[in-house]
Amino acid sequence: MTNISREELMKVFKKVKASVRQKAKEAGAPLYYMHNGQYVREDPSGEIIVLDRDSSIIDPNYKK
Repeated sequence: MTNISREELMKVFKKVKASVRQKAKEAGAPLYYMHNGQYVREDPSGEIIVLDRDSSIIDPNYKK
């Protein structure tokens, strides 16, 4: 097994994140993730919507 530094691992994660974002955008699919303890949906257009736990919109005007 190869030991990898934290910095190298973070670089890999950044590349994976960028790749997933790009592929989702190309496919017209939204991304779902947690940010600051809240569920977030990011639409292919870049619009960010904060969701409550059952996925109904709680703040349609939320922006980064």
